[in-house]
Amino acid sequence: MIHFHRVTLEYPRTRTKALFDVSLEIKKGEFVFLVGHSGAGKSSLLNLILKRLEPTQGAVYFAGENLKALRGDRIALHRRRIGVVYQDHRLLRDRTVEENLLFVLRVLGVPAAEWAPRVTRALRQVGLVHKKRAYPEELSVGEAQRVAIARALVGDPPVLLADEPTGNLDPANALAVLEILKGAHARGATVLVATHARDLVEAYPQRVVVLRAGQLVRDERDGRYSLT
Repeated sequence: MIHFHRVTLEYPRTRTKALFDVSLEIKKGEFVFLVGHSGAGKSSLLNLILKRLEPTQGAVYFAGENLKALRGDRIALHRRRIGVVYQDHRLLRDRTVEENLLFVLRVLGVPAAEWAPRVTRALRQVGLVHKKRAYPEELSVGEAQRVAIARALVGDPPVLLADEPTGNLDPANALAVLEILKGAHARGATVLVATHARDLVEAYPQRVVVLRAGQLVRDERDGRYSLT
């Protein structure tokens, strides 16, 4: 599904390497934790998958296609196949929970007849159907993050990327978010979660890919986790 072939990413202004010679394959339907300290290169790797960055060397493939070949509208079409969850949720503050999800469906070109059932289903998956008329400022931090996940799920993307999705949450809400991501995985999504939260990874043993200073240093398929 996702394949990095000897990828190096260098920022030209500082000439620092965010990633160095990374080779990684994530198969369709896998759940993978991408772990590492802040600055290890986790967000850079996710942005390469989204084609927000271009590798300096090497190639990134998505569903067998070299992302380097994508131009114009094809980039937008590529990104529509991916649901993204950020640490700071990034909800549209002047729109209700329901309207935040409807915005995604409009962008994706989903027929209007499907909007209401899709919104209800996504909010039910995160336990927030009763909050659909609320505005982001009326939500708790945990609720806002769950709405952000619902927004990522509402278009039924085959791939879900989560960048430090529990970074601002207490342990109870963090585990609740993890359960939602597990549910998406159980329904068939390929899930990649970037995190430095050891307890989160230990709560759900899965494949763990460890980055350190831009290099892939470990790839553990039995759920073992270490940054040392």
